[in-house]
Amino acid sequence: MSIDWLDFSPLPAFVGGLLIGSAAACLVLFTGRIAGISGILGGLFRPQSGVIGWRLAFPAGLIAAPAVYRGLAALPEFRIDAGWGVLLTSGLLVGLGTRYGAGCTSGHGVCGLSRLSWRSLIAVITFMLAGFLTVFLVRHLLGGGTP
Repeated sequence: MSIDWLDFSPLPAFVGGLLIGSAAACLVLFTGRIAGISGILGGLFRPQSGVIGWRLAFPAGLIAAPAVYRGLAALPEFRIDAGWGVLLTSGLLVGLGTRYGAGCTSGHGVCGLSRLSWRSLIAVITFMLAGFLTVFLVRHLLGGGTP
């Protein structure tokens, strides 16, 4: 493993982190709700009066943000080295994991850890270990992926 120092950009990552943290803090301050995207989207499938507006606004902001960014600067180039089958299977597994883990990486990692939640700490450690294990298995034992 090596770091691509020519494309290393800590400032945009820092600004992005500040924006994510600020959005999570505003949501909890103004609504008392945790900014976990799986819970926000899940709540749209069991709607309750008075909470649909912000539940729609949050993912709308996630979708609109790249368009706003594109008006200010060029979008970074990205490449996905997987087919539709792998992407769909991965998405379903992540969704299943968020149900079993009672939350997603944003809910546990950003909001739960900042509230010093032990449950979130265990969840984040589990997420990370599962990710490390998956990359190791796919790249080194199964011979797939990019080095």
